[in-house]
Amino acid sequence: MSYIRSTGDVIGFLLLSAVTIIKSIFKFFVPKKYQMKCVSGEIALVTGGGGGLGRLLSLRLANLGAIVVVWDINKDGIDETVKLVQSAGGTCYGYVCNLCNREDVYKKAALLKEQIGKVSILVNNAGVVSGKKFMDTPDDLIIKTMDVNIMSHFWTVKAFLPGMMEDNKGHIVSIASLAGHVGIPKLVDYCASKFAAVGFDEALRMELEADGYNINTTVICPYFIRSTGMFEDVQSRFMPTLSPNEVADRVISAMRCDEKFAILPNFFQGLLAAKWIFPWNCVSMFLRGLVHDASPEHSEVIKPKFGQENTESMKDQNVIHQQLTRRISSSERKP
Repeated sequence: MSYIRSTGDVIGFLLLSAVTIIKSIFKFFVPKKYQMKCVSGEIALVTGGGGGLGRLLSLRLANLGAIVVVWDINKDGIDETVKLVQSAGGTCYGYVCNLCNREDVYKKAALLKEQIGKVSILVNNAGVVSGKKFMDTPDDLIIKTMDVNIMSHFWTVKAFLPGMMEDNKGHIVSIASLAGHVGIPKLVDYCASKFAAVGFDEALRMELEADGYNINTTVICPYFIRSTGMFEDVQSRFMPTLSPNEVADRVISAMRCDEKFAILPNFFQGLLAAKWIFPWNCVSMFLRGLVHDASPEHSEVIKPKFGQENTESMKDQNVIHQQLTRRISSSERKP
């Protein structure tokens, strides 16, 4: 009987796999604009939304009709994001939240639910990088990197997932990195946090699927992004750093199409597969050649993705954000 049952399970798996592959092939040829879900009226929380990629995501979500909530440690950055979203005709609220403090996350989550409602789209975007060799990285920077880049994901998901479970709908987006798939010198703590973010997303998705919940998760793994205050001085060879607008476009597209993961640029998917095929010496040589130096300035101060203190930098970024709001047409808000 056990043998028959096992055989049946294998046959069932093969049939289901065939159907899934056929559906994936069909979906590949369907234009993305016909696959995108509507997010109008949804409450979307973006952590680290006081600047950089988080601000771009907030602007795009608001332009699609979502009610945007921004969390950041930088109040001035929050105010600027709220102002930009509202001036573009969107709805946006901002809260100062220390993502390194679990109790503050829970407190602000309860306040958000009371004042605005249930969050149905959670974008864990906030991140920091120290950019130093492992033995030169102070313990407090390692702790902060792990707290912001991964531990905060645990606390935000714990705070908002129960509401999604009650409604049996929701979407959790994790902004990870290609550094969550490959190791890079001077980014040991950062890579560890991003590897954890990728694993967190996959394990959470598996658990939600096993329990039958209609809650989607998406993990985004981009190459180095310029103009976000994190990797301005990275020495990348052969492959230019990514435009924040390009990344923001892809994040929103992946979320609206319910994609499980998105790697930017796309051709890196093949290179990541090659990591497990080629000898390690080949892989190591390629990675060192691709990224000559991830942090040549050896800055003593942790670089935030959320909260830019430099006024001129903020002005330059605001120009990008204002251009972005003008580029989104009303037709793009529709599913």
